[in-house]
Formats: sequence, C-alpha cells, structure tokens
Amino acid sequence: MKKVSLLILIFTIVYSCDKASVSNQGEGIAIEDQEEWLIPRREIKDGGSGKDGIPSIDNPIFISDPVGLEDDDLVVGIYFEGEAKAYPHYILDWHEVVNDVVGNDPIALSYCPLTGTAFAWGRASENPEDTFGVSGLLYNSNLLMYDRKTESLWSQLKLQCVNGDLVSDIPSTYSVVETDWKTWKSMYPETLVLSEDTGYSRDYETYPYGDYRTNDNFLLFSPAPYDRRLPSKKRVYTIIDKTVSKAYLFEDFTGGKAILDTFNGKEYLIVGNEYVINSFVLSQENQELTFEYELSESGGFFKDNLGTVRSVFGDVVSANQGNIGDYLTPAISVVSFWFAIGAFYPDSEIYMP
Repeated sequence: MKKVSLLILIFTIVYSCDKASVSNQGEGIAIEDQEEWLIPRREIKDGGSGKDGIPSIDNPIFISDPVGLEDDDLVVGIYFEGEAKAYPHYILDWHEVVNDVVGNDPIALSYCPLTGTAFAWGRASENPEDTFGVSGLLYNSNLLMYDRKTESLWSQLKLQCVNGDLVSDIPSTYSVVETDWKTWKSMYPETLVLSEDTGYSRDYETYPYGDYRTNDNFLLFSPAPYDRRLPSKKRVYTIIDKTVSKAYLFEDFTGGKAILDTFNGKEYLIVGNEYVINSFVLSQENQELTFEYELSESGGFFKDNLGTVRSVFGDVVSANQGNIGDYLTPAISVVSFWFAIGAFYPDSEIYMP
C-alpha cells in the first residue's frame, strides 16, 4: 500500500472553504455571472486549487511492467477494441483526469478521490484535441470537470453538463471496472499501465488525503442529502439509470456470483466476486439465458447455458459453434463511496440477497 502523508493538514485547510458564491482566482472559472445551472450554485465549493491546479494528464505514457504497482493497489481498468489499460488510483489521486485514446477512440478517464468514483467518457466533441480538465470546483464533494473547447462544466457523478454552452448534454460512456492490480492483471495479463512518468513532479508513493478513505467520520464537505443506511466510506457497486440507482455490496458476491435483478423496469445481469463487479442490461432475447460466474485462465469471467464464455466486460472469449449468444449491453455503473450515491441519487435501492 502507498504511504499516507501529513499533507492532509494542507488539504483540510484548502478544502474547508464554504462560500455561498464561488469564483476561482487568476485564470479560474468564475460562476457568479453565469446564468443557467442544473445544480444549485450555492452548493458549489471552491477546492482551492484553481482551474487546472490539479493538472490533467494529456499525453499519457503507458508501460507493460510497472515496478511500483502492488497487488492490493486499486486500478481503474478498461478494455475496448482489443486494448486493455489500467490507471492506478495512486496516480489518479494527483491528476483526476487522463485524456487518452483507447482502441482509436478518444476518451477522458476521470477519477474523483473524494467520492471514489471513476468514469470513462467520450470527449465533448468529435475532435480528439478537445480535452477535459479539472475546474477546481466541487459539487457534493464530487469533481466538476470542464471541456477545453467550450469551458462548459460537467458533473462527474451526475453524468451531465451542468453549465455553459453544452448545458444538459449527456456524455457517452465506456464500461470500466475498478479492482485491485492482482485481479486486473490476472484477467488481462497483456494490459498496459499508466506510467508515473506524467511530466509532473508528484510523490506518487504518498496518498495525499490521510485516512480519508477509511474514516467514515471524515468528510471534507457535508453531503446533501446524507444517507445513513450504510457507512459513508463503504465502497459499493452501483447501477445508474438516469436519476435513480441501485447499489450492490461486494461482500454479497464473495466467491463469485451471477445475479439476475430487475431495476427501474429493466432486467440486469450483475456478475462478479468480492474484488470486481460488472453489470449488463438484458435484452428480451438474452433474458431467456441463464448465467453462471466462472473465472478461467483464458480471460473468461462468466458463461451462459449455451456455452458462451465471456470476459468481465461481456466480450465473447469462447463459444460453441453457432451458439455465440446475443450482445450484452454494459449498464452505466460506478464504484463509489456510499455517501456520494446517497447524495446524488437519494433513496437509492440497495440489493438484498
């Protein structure tokens, strides 16, 4: 595990700003005079770093043999069009946004350390040069990104542009999983890994937020609303369907399970173990199938009754001739600290086995 630093004292002071009207200094993003907002302006907090004060990684370098990555280090993993990449939390803690290309598609991989949430979005326009950056502003402790083409602001966990020329736009999303390095490399041994050679001088061996990840009583901002049904920092896997959500506990998947569940009028397959979970929206055709968790050395994660073996992302690893099965549509989902789900998606359902 990475070291914890007394830098938390600095972060506590910086993030304690609680202003009714917020503006970043210097070349920051001022919000007082911008009219249309989809979130309450009084609830936007100034993180203190300023626009791009937390620098995005715009020219990422990837390596195949990361020396400093330990088995229990968390990573965000993506597999798209035959390319597997892993983004270690300990680098994302310091940068929050990586503008990258995966399988020839330009994406923005974002991670918010305060809510523990990661998403991969398509860029805000068709131009791969149009990147996302860190605005320095927070809403409900969660990252507000901005796109560098229009400087519109995007709420990461709300999954929407909340202010600017692109207000109300919904980003396209790519399926990612969050798990430990040991699990990820066992599924994708050929994976590339984001290098610490970011072009910035950061102590990546040090976690900058003290005991924030494990201390349920330590919140830099009070979430609204605050859902007390689970400990605030409990990591949950959550399916998001527009304005509603359903959370699943990792311990309910211990040893590996494939669960069929109905949520918000849709049928879902949720499959995983205590280390990694992913989910899929089932069409009418594949609702007739039955599924079973089965981890294999060939990259298989689950299979159906037709004999089709699939990866954690639903890609077909092997199949009986003529019985490949239908395409599985990834659900929009995220791993998150519970308090953030409660704040962004009030009264979230919690799966009860």
